[in-house]
Amino acid sequence: MNTLTKRPLEDFRIHVRFKLSALWASVMSCYIYGDFLGLYRPGDIKGILDGDGLLGPTSQGSLLAVAILVAVPAVMIFLSLALLPALSRWLNILVGAALTAIVLMTIPGSWAFYIFLSVVEVVLQLLVVWYAWHWPRNIAAT
Repeated sequence: MNTLTKRPLEDFRIHVRFKLSALWASVMSCYIYGDFLGLYRPGDIKGILDGDGLLGPTSQGSLLAVAILVAVPAVMIFLSLALLPALSRWLNILVGAALTAIVLMTIPGSWAFYIFLSVVEVVLQLLVVWYAWHWPRNIAAT
């Protein structure tokens, strides 16, 4: 019998902050690739050139709204690591839940690739909420 199969693989505990940050990075990847793949749908490039945006006619306001929506999870990558634990916990819960609701509202009538990425985003964002909700307590400090 091989001795390598008897010994367990080395592992270590990953802090919840790093899990949250990695989840937000994964969410951002899905957002970016979903938007990129959307450019391949017939007529989308023409619509962009004609001034048709995601939220109606392309304007500074509509592009600012989309930029804010995309910036939020991007900033959460950093904030999950940098904020005080209590603030990070609640911000991750609130932002994760809010963005999940927004993604769910965009699914009806979407193409299969977008539905797939949206489901992945929802799962990742719900994991953010779950990990933040179950943030380990420091027993020694109580």
